[in-house]
Amino acid sequence: MSDSPSGRQFPITDGEQRAVVVEVGAGLRSYAAGADDIVDGYRRDDVCDAARGQLLLPWPNRIAGARYRFRGADLVLPVNEPRTGCAIHGLTRSLRWQVVDAARDAISLALDLPPSEGYPFVLHLQVTYRLDPGGLTVRTTATNRGEQPCPYGAGAHPYLRAGGGALIDDALLHIPADATLDADPRGIPTGTLHPVEGSDRDFRTPRRIGATTLDTAYTELRADAGGITRISLTAPAGGGASVWMDGTHRYAMLYSGDTVAEVERRRRGLAIEPMTCAPDAFNSGAGLIILQPGEEHTGVWGISPVLA
Repeated sequence: MSDSPSGRQFPITDGEQRAVVVEVGAGLRSYAAGADDIVDGYRRDDVCDAARGQLLLPWPNRIAGARYRFRGADLVLPVNEPRTGCAIHGLTRSLRWQVVDAARDAISLALDLPPSEGYPFVLHLQVTYRLDPGGLTVRTTATNRGEQPCPYGAGAHPYLRAGGGALIDDALLHIPADATLDADPRGIPTGTLHPVEGSDRDFRTPRRIGATTLDTAYTELRADAGGITRISLTAPAGGGASVWMDGTHRYAMLYSGDTVAEVERRRRGLAIEPMTCAPDAFNSGAGLIILQPGEEHTGVWGISPVLA
């Protein structure tokens, strides 16, 4: 048993690419290509902070008041964000996952999420991280093993680095999305969409981030001919990475890290979070997946380095 706060460490490699996946939460602790750290992760002996590299299951982002109603039942979740009184980023981040398959370039972990008062469902989860010459691919599958339907959403929380440990301010950001979600002071969507046209949220053409503060959910994502949406962060001199997501991910949260607890780490990485549903989807239904008994859902996203 590892004495690391993140449990056992599972390194995978492909050529000059290296990544470390962890037992606790099945998150991505680090990812590098050659001499470049692609993600702003954390050290082996550190406690994961600011959700760095974590999987967000069975919902991403916040549930307002940590309460929701499903099939006539009022359900109450633990409040794990006292500042807003919300339940944030799911139930699996502190749980130990089990390895089900391992190779030099890939690792698969699984978890049977135990039913709880606020989420009384029987959910089996499996995630596979794989490196290949194109970068890192992450495949997450959820299976409803209970006898009743269950609500479900998936997300992930990687922070991309701007290159060389610099602030993200000078980096070029490209977000192919036409709208953002209006949100209240807790970060809960109000139901109103804002077109990005003419606003400081418009990164449909790559441009410098500057002093822009982002804690913003984007939607109406523009996919390529293969159905993939790519959000990229590149350094002025070249190099960087893109987070890509398949069509199951209809939303992406962008967070510039201005409120990270460690002041010296603020704006050192940009969180680009693929999400299958909107924040508070358990209440609004926006993008919410309802898994029927025996049904499974798979979503795929990844990170592709951009060579300088």
